Amino acid sequence: MVLFTAMAYDRCVAICFPLRYSTIMSHCTCVALLGPVMAIAVTNSWVHTGLTLRLTFCGPNAIDHFFCEIPPLLALSCSPVRVNEVMVYVADITLAVGDFALTCISYGFVVAAILRIRTVRGRRKAFSTCSSHLTVVCLYYSPVIYTYIRPASSYSFDRDKVVAALYTLVTPTLNPVVYSFRNKEMQAGIRKVFASLKHNGLER
Repeated sequence: MVLFTAMAYDRCVAICFPLRYSTIMSHCTCVALLGPVMAIAVTNSWVHTGLTLRLTFCGPNAIDHFFCEIPPLLALSCSPVRVNEVMVYVADITLAVGDFALTCISYGFVVAAILRIRTVRGRRKAFSTCSSHLTVVCLYYSPVIYTYIRPASSYSFDRDKVVAALYTLVTPTLNPVVYSFRNKEMQAGIRKVFASLKHNGLER
């Protein structure tokens, strides 16, 4: 999630300051953005792992999920999980909601910059540079926020497994596909495929 925010900042700089992009997004800036991303990810994992190790599990020992997700794991505990739930809420509010808000702010500047472009072609070109990232952000944030901002007693494992599949399987799978559509060679290849299919259909 923090990485999406860093990518949103990158897109904001590319649209709002295109001539100064290489200067602003220098190697030092990229390292400065990557450092906090890695630190936050590792710290978040350590906190939840440490709190989970303090819990007592009396059985059953089978997690009703396709991976070891925090909510179904807390539902199996026979000891109080209030602290764990609070930390999940804090992490979700500060990371998911906070990062989403920063991403929206970045795209607010992007939209304002695009609206200042006079030509339609220029607006379309500017929007195409961030449309892929915006699509992936929307696909990822919605199920993540839904999954984590709830008490353990309200979990519905059948429904939650479907939602979890969206951000663990569907979104990563669509990620390269969404970004590939911006590639001109990919677009030309897709047009050739459809043209070939259309031509074969007419021949039949």
